[in-house]
Amino acid sequence: MAPTGSASAARSQGEERQQPPRKQFFTPPTTISLLAIVALVLALVYQHLHYRQAAFSPAAALDQTLASSTSSLFQISSVPPTDSPHSLKSPANTMSTEQTFIAIKPDGVQRGLVGPIISRFEQRGYKLAAIKLVSPSKEHLEAHYADLKDKPFFPSLITYMLSGPIVAMVWEGLDAVKTGRALLGATNPLASQPGTIRGDYAIVTGRNVCHGSDSVENAKKEIALWFKEGDVISYKSAQHDWIYE
Repeated sequence: MAPTGSASAARSQGEERQQPPRKQFFTPPTTISLLAIVALVLALVYQHLHYRQAAFSPAAALDQTLASSTSSLFQISSVPPTDSPHSLKSPANTMSTEQTFIAIKPDGVQRGLVGPIISRFEQRGYKLAAIKLVSPSKEHLEAHYADLKDKPFFPSLITYMLSGPIVAMVWEGLDAVKTGRALLGATNPLASQPGTIRGDYAIVTGRNVCHGSDSVENAKKEIALWFKEGDVISYKSAQHDWIYE
């Protein structure tokens, strides 16, 4: 007897259940893992090639040169720069050096102010070009103060200047005449600012401890009056390059 239709269908379903399931070579999780590994390998290769190229690039060579020379920027030289571009704009190179005559009067010498007064000029940066301790004659002092001979105080001034030894000096530097006067202070010590020589060491005009040339022309005349040829020394101070640009 031939099998019925329902029996054939039941047998077909049983056979399908008995067949083992087909194996899949790539499951979804495995596929994701392989893609991640490939991406990682590609990233490592790219990074290697990038660093290799950078190692031989001009930019890398420049970076290496700059890194090797960085330490030299912090080295302190014992010799100040003399060829700096800023020196072309320096006032010291565009203005002539001046000399001024400075005298420490008898009261300044007797009071022991020679050292402090010299220190004021040295500390400011001026160079001492000549110095001597002298006892000038009356005629010499009258020649020095010839522009004041008609003043009523002229006789007492000469007497005062003859009362003891005088320290005669020549100081040299940029704007030495004007700045020298500023260091001394006003002729009347009471009008002098604190910090100036007269403002710190004197009270009355007749004992104002020092004298300074009031112009470049008068400085030349006074230096020629107080010093012979060859007395004023020309030299370069060791501090010159630390004071002037």
